[in-house]
Amino acid sequence: MEQDEKKLLFDKLKTLAIPLALQALLNALVGASDALMLGRLNQDSISAVALANQLVFVMTLFTGSIKSAAGILVAQYWGKKDYKNAGRFLAMAIRSSVMISLVFFVAAVAFPEQVMRIYTTDSNLIAIGAGYLRIVGFSYLFMAVAQCFLMNMKIAGDAKFSVMISAAVVVVDMVADYFLIYGKCGIPALGANGSAYSTVVVEAMSLVIVLVWAKRKETVHLPVKNFVYFSRDFEKDFWRVFAPILASGLSWGISITVHNAVMGRLGSDATAAASVTSVTQQLIAFITWGIAGGSGIMIGELLGAGELDRAKRYGDLFFKIAFVNGLCNMLLIILVGPPIYFFYKLSATAKMYLLGMLAFSCLYMFAFSFNTIFTCGVFPAGGDAKYDAVSVFFATWCFAIPASLIACFVLKWPVLVVYVIMCLDEVVKVPFLKWHYNKYIWVKNLTREVD
Repeated sequence: MEQDEKKLLFDKLKTLAIPLALQALLNALVGASDALMLGRLNQDSISAVALANQLVFVMTLFTGSIKSAAGILVAQYWGKKDYKNAGRFLAMAIRSSVMISLVFFVAAVAFPEQVMRIYTTDSNLIAIGAGYLRIVGFSYLFMAVAQCFLMNMKIAGDAKFSVMISAAVVVVDMVADYFLIYGKCGIPALGANGSAYSTVVVEAMSLVIVLVWAKRKETVHLPVKNFVYFSRDFEKDFWRVFAPILASGLSWGISITVHNAVMGRLGSDATAAASVTSVTQQLIAFITWGIAGGSGIMIGELLGAGELDRAKRYGDLFFKIAFVNGLCNMLLIILVGPPIYFFYKLSATAKMYLLGMLAFSCLYMFAFSFNTIFTCGVFPAGGDAKYDAVSVFFATWCFAIPASLIACFVLKWPVLVVYVIMCLDEVVKVPFLKWHYNKYIWVKNLTREVD
C-alpha cells in the first residue's frame, strides 16, 4: 500500500473510529453506571441486576443481528448513493426489531420471577431481580427502535452527533441513578428499582432525539410506505446476511448466558466478581468496537462502490491495527484494574476472584481485538458472517462450554479455573483468522439495481 493511500485510510478511520469508539465507551458507561452505583450499595444488588440484565442481553442478540445485517446493506447502498433503498432496509430493521422487543417486554413484565430462576436459585437475588425486570422491561421497546436509527446515523456521517447523544444519556443516567438508587433530595431510596427507572428514562430520551434527527435528515428516506414495502430480492439479500449473523450472535450470546448461569450456581462471590470483570472489559473494549465499526463502514462503502482491490489492501492493514489495539487493551486492563479492585464493596473471597479474572483479561482482551475487528467489521462488510458463526460453534460449544461444565460440576475445580476455561474460546479462535481472511470470501458487492 502506498503512503498516500495509507494516509487516506488512517484519516478516514479516525473520522469514523474516534466517534464510534467514544460512543462505545459512553454506551458501556450507561450500562456500567448501574453496576458502579449498585456496587457501592451491596453485593446482592449488583449480582441480581447483572443476572436480570441477561434478558435484555439475549434480546439484543436478535435486535443487534437485525441492526448489523441492515447496517451492512445500508452502508453498501450508501456508498452507491442509493438513499432510497438504504431507507427501505432501515425500515425493515425497525419493523423487525419492534416485533422482537415486544416478546422480551412481555417476558420481563409478566414473568420476571421465572426469568430470574433460569440464572439463580437464591431467593433474595430472585426477588431483587424480578422487581428490577418489571420496570426496566419498558425500556426494551424504546431501545430497539433507537438503535436502528443510531446505526443509520453513523453511516450517514453523523457519528459525532451520535456521540453527543450518548454523552447526554450517560450524564442523565448517572444523575438519575444517584438520586433514585440512594434516595436524595426527598426522593425515596429505591435501590435496584431506581436503576431500572433511570434506564427507562434514558432510553426514551434517546428515541425522541433520534426521531427528530431522522425527520430533519434529507438523505434518510423513511416514508410510511417503507414499512409495508416488500421485495422478494431484498428479503433474500437481508436473510443471506442476517441468518449467519444471528446464528453467530445466538451461539456466542447463549454461551455468555451459560457462563452467567454457571457463575450464579457457584455463588454470589463468583457472580459479583464475574460481573465486575465484565463491566471492566466492556469499558476497555471501546477502542476495539470503534475500529471494528469504522472498518465495517469503510470496507462496505468500498465494496458497494466496486473498489474490491482497494478493500483488500485496507483489510491487510487492519491486521497491524488489530495487533496494536490488542496491546492497548492489555495496558488498559493493567491501568484500570487497581481502581476497579478497590472501588467495589465486595467480600474478601469475591475480591480474590476479581483479581484473578482481571489478570486473565489481559490475554482475553488481546485476542478480542483481532476477533472483533475482523468478524464484526471486515468480514461481514462483504456479507461474510458465516465464519464467525462457525468459529463460535467450534471454539465455544465444542470446546469452552463442555470443558467448563465438566470442570465445574464433575471435577469441582476452583472458581478461577472454571472462569479461565470458559473464556478460552476467544483465544483459540485467533490462529484461524488469517487463514480464513486469505480466502477473500468477504470481498463482495451486495447491492442491486432496484427502482
